[in-house]
Amino acid sequence: MARAPSAVTNAVHRIRQAPRALTRRHRSRRPAPATAGLVPAARPWTRAAGLVAVVVLGAWLGLLVVGNVRVPVGPMNTTMTLRPSFTGGTKINVSPLGALQLDSHTAPVRLDVNVDQLDPERSQALVDHPERLSGLQDEVTRDIAHGTADLAVRSCVAVVTGATALGLLVYRRPRRALAVGGLALTLLAASGGTAYATWNPDSVLEPRFSGLLSSAPSLVGDARSIVTEFDVYQKELARLVTNVTKLYDATSTLPAYQPDPTTLRVLHVSDIHLNPASWKIIASLVEQYRVDVIVDTGDTMDHGTAAENGFLDPIEDLGAPYVWVRGNHDSRVTQRYLEGLENVHVLDDGRAKTVAGLRFAGIGDPQFTPDRSARTGAEQSQELAGARLASALRDQRAAGTPVDVALAHEPSAAREVDGTVPLVLAGHIHREETEVMRYGTRLRVEGSTGGSGLRAIEGKYPDPIETSILYFDRDSRRLQAWDSIELGGLGLTTAEVSRHLPEENQPGANTSPTPSGSPSSSPSGPPAASPPSPSPGSRSTPAP
Repeated sequence: MARAPSAVTNAVHRIRQAPRALTRRHRSRRPAPATAGLVPAARPWTRAAGLVAVVVLGAWLGLLVVGNVRVPVGPMNTTMTLRPSFTGGTKINVSPLGALQLDSHTAPVRLDVNVDQLDPERSQALVDHPERLSGLQDEVTRDIAHGTADLAVRSCVAVVTGATALGLLVYRRPRRALAVGGLALTLLAASGGTAYATWNPDSVLEPRFSGLLSSAPSLVGDARSIVTEFDVYQKELARLVTNVTKLYDATSTLPAYQPDPTTLRVLHVSDIHLNPASWKIIASLVEQYRVDVIVDTGDTMDHGTAAENGFLDPIEDLGAPYVWVRGNHDSRVTQRYLEGLENVHVLDDGRAKTVAGLRFAGIGDPQFTPDRSARTGAEQSQELAGARLASALRDQRAAGTPVDVALAHEPSAAREVDGTVPLVLAGHIHREETEVMRYGTRLRVEGSTGGSGLRAIEGKYPDPIETSILYFDRDSRRLQAWDSIELGGLGLTTAEVSRHLPEENQPGANTSPTPSGSPSSSPSGPPAASPPSPSPGSRSTPAP
């Protein structure tokens, strides 16, 4: 009797377990869901993406925390750092003056050099013994070489440490963490190899300077001196450090810009559109850059009415001769008023005039914006005006008085003079463009020196104020270089200066730019085959 309860208990337990067993068997016989096959295929991609994210993030954190070195460069104390970047390049921060950006290489890493402070003892030694400046470039070269080597070692350690630490935190497996560190080191090595393969030491010739506009010419140097004195990257960097030393040594004012006596400087402005702030900016640039002549390619006004003429009066006090051609927002009334102002030279119908040692010829815009109710034939009228200007340029050359610079408002008219003049200037499209056309003439289109006038407030962001300083050789009267100047519009305090050199003035080139394949030998003008059409982005469109 004692065993009966035990047998009953066992039987009851088996009965209770039977449905569960049947359920497990039934589930095991069910076919796998259709989506189950997708999981194994997606898992490798997910793991790979996660691994890449860990490698990149860990390497970046390592560089951010410990990937920098403090290096004395001449009299300056600097900090060198590698930073992730989509475009690469080198950025030299010179506080509080601003920054120099160089397109030195193309790689996913950027070299940042921060000029922290001037070392008092080393600076005083240069002041007391100025003869040491002659050997400064060799000293800077050695300092840069040592700093770069230290930075490479420190960056490798930082990348491996950061990636390994993050890999250990994420995967909690030492072998997987070490693999992450190895991949990060491989990524850094590949980036370094890409930077080495794309290294461009000539990038120092065309820096972009942002910050205090008044210090830019002193830091970058004069256009002609850069062309003639350039040797190697280290020399130019040494000269940069020398100039920075002189800037820090100054107490109250920055060093004055010293123009090259063999260089003519032309300030190119366009499309002011009744912005009164433009006159103050132009006057400041004339004084700072010692500008010899100002060239305005039109649209100084907005409606061309007689009531606007008073806006033009400050031109007489800008401190340099003013050469002007009519734009589509400028009327004949505007033109006649300017002809009556002192120191203003109005060009039209191909008329040529020598101003400040350069010979200019220009033609006014055949269109006037208030009359553009019907735009039929507008483009043809621009081409016809350009053809008239080209004919006048050929006549000047035949008479032994060749023109150095041609002026037109719209680029479509300016393109018609290709092959008859070395340089033609235009405006109208409110953005800067440069191209060498089919027969060798260089076309320079200026942006809006008035920040598009009242149109600047129509969009979300104000349009910048753009202008350029053109450097000409006084003997050959050919373009040597130009500085593109961009200022933040409507009260923004940003400023950027970028240096550009024509191809013939790049290191190793010793030829002067001349229009090649000039069609001017034919009295009938250009040959039947017209120059290739410009890209859609460079086509001029009438201003509203």
